[in-house]
Amino acid sequence: MTTLNDAARDLLLGGRCCGCARPGRVLCRACRAVLPRSPRPAWPTPTPAGLAPPWALGDYAGTLRALLLGHKERRQLALAGPLGELLSLAVGAAVPGDDPVLLVPAPSRRSAVRERGHDATARLVAAAGRALRGQDRPVREVPLLAMRTGVLDQAGLDARQRAANLTHSLWVPPERLARAARPVARVRVVVCDDVITTGATAREAQRALEAVGLPVSAIATVAATRRRSDEVDQTAAAGDRPSSTRRFHDDQGGVSVGV
Repeated sequence: MTTLNDAARDLLLGGRCCGCARPGRVLCRACRAVLPRSPRPAWPTPTPAGLAPPWALGDYAGTLRALLLGHKERRQLALAGPLGELLSLAVGAAVPGDDPVLLVPAPSRRSAVRERGHDATARLVAAAGRALRGQDRPVREVPLLAMRTGVLDQAGLDARQRAANLTHSLWVPPERLARAARPVARVRVVVCDDVITTGATAREAQRALEAVGLPVSAIATVAATRRRSDEVDQTAAAGDRPSSTRRFHDDQGGVSVGV
């Protein structure tokens, strides 16, 4: 019956699995079953100074990469659910226990949102929030961050160029902060994105939030880009040494924001 349903979907809608190209569902049961479910620390090399502990489900490759690209670039919106579940696992690993959580999506350039026809990161974070609330975790998703004009597309930029491109590019508009800051609970702030590469976006988001008094407990993403050894060597030769492996110690404080 499942095979017939999938064949009918392919015939009527032209649907195929992002992972294996099997006709039917946008994510077949077999590919969904093998998605990573164990979040891990995802420190970039080199690590931006002061970066909050980053977590991801796996490398930005294979099926995980195909799903993220399908959701972001090809508007396969049905993928928001399974990807949001993965992001919720990263959030749970980043902030264990039952502390209230404030999920802050990394903002996208307005031109990119217009071209894609949707805000992929915001949609992904909303799905993660629903998944966490389904587990009775007190959580809110608040798009606190805004991006200033003049920021370039990060694709093709190396670590130094990404950092320079994003320096003081994000800010928290007062009206957004006012909507979020209802002092009814001590919450943990987590910056969320689809992929962490050099950590420049996450670090800039963290800086902007901390500038208005919101300490960031962690960074949560679906995937992490594994940088090539030659990229790391070039960056290290320019003066940045890859950071040593660090273990996450859950000692970040909360902040008074309503959940």
